[in-house]
Amino acid sequence: MNLFRDQGGPGAAFLLAQVGAHAAGRFAERLAPLNLAPADAGILHILRSSPGVSQQELAGRLGSHPSRVVALIDGLEQRSLVERRQNADDRRQYSLFLSPQGTATLEDLGRVAREHQEDLLQSLDKEERQQLTVLLEKLAEAQGLTPGVHPGYRMQRSC
Repeated sequence: MNLFRDQGGPGAAFLLAQVGAHAAGRFAERLAPLNLAPADAGILHILRSSPGVSQQELAGRLGSHPSRVVALIDGLEQRSLVERRQNADDRRQYSLFLSPQGTATLEDLGRVAREHQEDLLQSLDKEERQQLTVLLEKLAEAQGLTPGVHPGYRMQRSC
């Protein structure tokens, strides 16, 4: 498969991979001062929108091995960002919630994410940004990607 256009320049697939890798690396750098990794940020975001989700449900949503999710939650709990609570309906499961510190951290995370997006898209005007978003959503849907879930969780099958 030729990743380059007929004129010799990179094709769209290569450019998506190049910009995606750059954006992921820069986002990880921006999260470091918050003592967060991108995987942590994704879990905090999900817990904000789905408080009380079980570890098992979270693993299913992420497409990740449950033991990997347990390890990620352990780290977030040790930093007092997430709370595990006994599930009232099933005592074998825990429900996950953001702690007050986790909620505050998520606010900082939102600021970092907005700055990251602004920096990454600064060369595009408002209309171009909207157009890019629509096109990327179309590609993501066609590839069967879960909205709002980074596919990197699926690559991390075990601890």
